Amino acid sequence: MKLSNDKVCFNFSKTNKPVLHTAAPASVTIQTLDCFSNQLRKEDDKLQSLDWDRINPATGPVYVEGAMPGDTLKVTVEQINLDTLGTVCCCKGDGVLGHMLEGEYLHVMNITDDYADFLGKYKLPLRKMIGVIGVAPKEGSINNGTPGMHGGNMDTAMITEGAVLYLPVFVEGALFGLGDVHSVMGDGEIGVSGLETPAEVTVKLEVIKGKAPEYPIIENENSFAVIVSKETVDEAIRYATKLMCLFLEERSSLSRPDIIMLMSLVGDVQISQVVDPQKTARFVFPKKYMDKREF
Repeated sequence: MKLSNDKVCFNFSKTNKPVLHTAAPASVTIQTLDCFSNQLRKEDDKLQSLDWDRINPATGPVYVEGAMPGDTLKVTVEQINLDTLGTVCCCKGDGVLGHMLEGEYLHVMNITDDYADFLGKYKLPLRKMIGVIGVAPKEGSINNGTPGMHGGNMDTAMITEGAVLYLPVFVEGALFGLGDVHSVMGDGEIGVSGLETPAEVTVKLEVIKGKAPEYPIIENENSFAVIVSKETVDEAIRYATKLMCLFLEERSSLSRPDIIMLMSLVGDVQISQVVDPQKTARFVFPKKYMDKREF
């Protein structure tokens, strides 16, 4: 089953009309535009020429049959195939260091084999990941640049090939979408841009009845992480840490004080992004210190 990148939305909302219906489980291959809707693909392209209404497109939404409010949508990232070009930029006023810039700056980089070529000087190892991925929120419309309980623009490096993302379902059919793939991006995305790259992403969609997490949870081979977006980084860290403690209480025979001490010893607070309207942090905990190692 394949979904082309001419079927995109720029917000997550229960009013969006599905462009694909699928039973679950199902594997769906989703073509994506980059976060600029492929508007900046040459070195001499200008940020000032952007149509800002076409930023952060997500291909979709996909209606997943059987997904109901209170359920969990399980999304396994099976494969990410990248285009051969990616775009990175920075400009005055944007990102953590925008106050240190005058004007706008842009590079279009070649992607070959397992590397991206930065200025012909450095070969950067690829770190493929999905920036925007989520479902419709319970109420209202959330633009694709903003992360939240529904997922959205979490810009979390752990959302890569082989990872499993657990999303809370708020509306019938979930209304799932994804986009904003990066070839390379450091935690924080401090310059407001990773290596923005069109891609083709294959995901497996499954429905887990009930058990919806409050915020998205990501699983890889060795760990679980709770991903939380709040107005400040401090708030996001505190809430992600709280939710991980509660998550572990359901999967460990340890007391709460012992869980907290163990979290302090082997858990990691990590920053996903600090440039969106909501800031995103995650608390990562190794599976090997859990009695129950399943979601």
